[in-house]
This record gives sequence, structure tokens and C-alpha cells, in this order.
Amino acid sequence: MFKNLIVYRIAPGWQCDLTQLEEALARTPFLECGATQERSTGWAAPRGEAHGLLAESVAGQWILRFMAEAKVVPGSVVARRVKEKAERIEKETGRKPGKKESKELKDEAMLDLLPMAFTKQGSMWVWIDQAARTLVLDTGSQARADEVVSLLTEALPGFALALVHTHTSPQAAMAHWLATQEPPAGFSVDRECELKAADEAKAVVRYARHPLDIEEVQAHIAAGKLPTRLALTWDERVSFVLTEGLQIKKLAFLDTVFEDKAADDGGFDTDVAIATGEIARLLPDLIEALGGEAQPGVAASASASASASAPVLASNSGSVNGPATAPVDTDPDNAPF
Repeated sequence: MFKNLIVYRIAPGWQCDLTQLEEALARTPFLECGATQERSTGWAAPRGEAHGLLAESVAGQWILRFMAEAKVVPGSVVARRVKEKAERIEKETGRKPGKKESKELKDEAMLDLLPMAFTKQGSMWVWIDQAARTLVLDTGSQARADEVVSLLTEALPGFALALVHTHTSPQAAMAHWLATQEPPAGFSVDRECELKAADEAKAVVRYARHPLDIEEVQAHIAAGKLPTRLALTWDERVSFVLTEGLQIKKLAFLDTVFEDKAADDGGFDTDVAIATGEIARLLPDLIEALGGEAQPGVAASASASASASAPVLASNSGSVNGPATAPVDTDPDNAPF
């Protein structure tokens, strides 16, 4: 539960109870794709129970589950079916289909193939923390986050959102932490980062499972490369990768989180309580480490240590890894929606 985080601030004044939320979500429940339907989205029961509640409350935290299903029709298969249809028309009429007719043939081919297509399903955890006025989405894709935000704002009167912004940009802060080898209080720098040049060449250096407290990293930053991703650990409890866009990826809870948990203490409620409890403490500390929260639309400050005007290395650099290391996982979001 919760591997990637995009965090929004809920505007003051929004009022809603769990019953109202349930009724709003029930207007757009998730249904599997019909025979000729390419994609379907909606809300599903977080506990996975048939006909279960669409909005669950655990220790005062509201948990939702957004579901999507998409039918997969390879482009090559569609092209082959279109070709067959076009050849049939040419054989019967002696003419080749024009541009408009070819488009219609493609639509016909899709309708022919969709009933036979395989389907992929994916889901996204959605967490509403009314006390902290935050909406947290478990996705690494801003486009997918935008889709869920649009559904919620349409369904819930007065529900206005803005992405969380900080006074210091994550990129400037990460550059400062790497250049000075001084992470913020409560955090430690781990063994993964990506540095990118700001010039036209966009040279990239990646470190995976490699110590970052080395002069080489400092030299890259001094030469103008800026961090786009940096692995961190908070309070020896949660590890994650921070991105330049203030997204949290590859979130993982460490063993210390589970020390007081009984062996048979599991299930949905426990998972939600642990995840929301830890993240609710992590987020304020991370925002503070980035200079505090700024009002929406206020530009984050630039750090002198991360000035984009610094000279850039002339050569294009590839991945930089320690012995027997693998390339950095770019953490693609492979859900079907």
C-alpha cells in the first residue's frame, strides 16, 4: 500500500462526511469494460469485497480505491485488419480507400478486435486526511493523478485542490544536501541519485547502490548538473526517492516500523494505520526540510549551491555505478490506466 506519492493540499472550508463521500463515489462505480469498450474507470471497494463500501475510514483517515481497466489491442494487429479491409474494398470497387475512409476502417477494425482483446486492470490508493487537509495519491504519473483529481472535484462540491509547493525547490535542496554532505535533520542520504545537466545536451549521470558522499558527485554539481532524483531515509523508518517535482517514489517501510507489530496483526486496517501513520509524520518533516510550504503559485527559491548558471561538463556522461551494480530503476508506472 502506497509506493508512490503525489500530495495535494485541500482548500480550507471544504466540509463532507463519510456518508456524503460514499454517495458521491457511488455515482461512478468501477465496471469492467463492455465488449466494444476500450477503457473503463471508477471507484471500487478498498477492502476488495463485492458490494463493499467505496469509502473506508481507518483511525479517522479516509481510504478510497480508484480502478481502471483497459483492453490491449496491438497496433500491428489493427494495421493488419485495416489492410485486409482496404484490399477487399479495392478488389470489389477497383479503388483504394481515401484518408477519411481509412480512418473509418481503423475504427471498424478496433470494434472487430475489442471483443477478443485481453484486458489489464490497475488500481490507485487515494487517501484523504481531513485534519491535515491533504489528498495523497498512490501514483507516479501526474496525468493519472489529474484524472482522479478531476473526478473528485466534479463529484464533491467545494472540493478544491492545489499541489503542495515549498519555498525551496526539491532540486535546489537536493543539490545543497549532496554538495555539502549535510542532509536535513531526521534524514539520511542513501545510495541512489540522478543528476542532469541544464544545457542542450541534457547529459545525465546515474548512481545506483553507490555511495554519494564522494568528491565526484560534488564535482558534477559544481559543474552544473542538478539532481532530479535522490534516495533518502527518514527517521530510520521510511526510505523513498524524492524527485525534482516533489513526488515521492519507491516508498518502503523499514523493519523498525514493524517492531511493535504482532505476528498475527495484519489485514487492511493495520496496513492502512501503519501507512497513513508513518506518511502523516514524514510529510511535514519533508516540507520543513524544503523550507516550509509556499502558497500555490509562489515560485520555489533557487539555492546558490544549485545555480543553473554554473558551467556544465562538456562530455555526455552515462550511468555511473559501483562494482556489480545495475542501472537505476526509472520506476515506470505500469498500471493500465
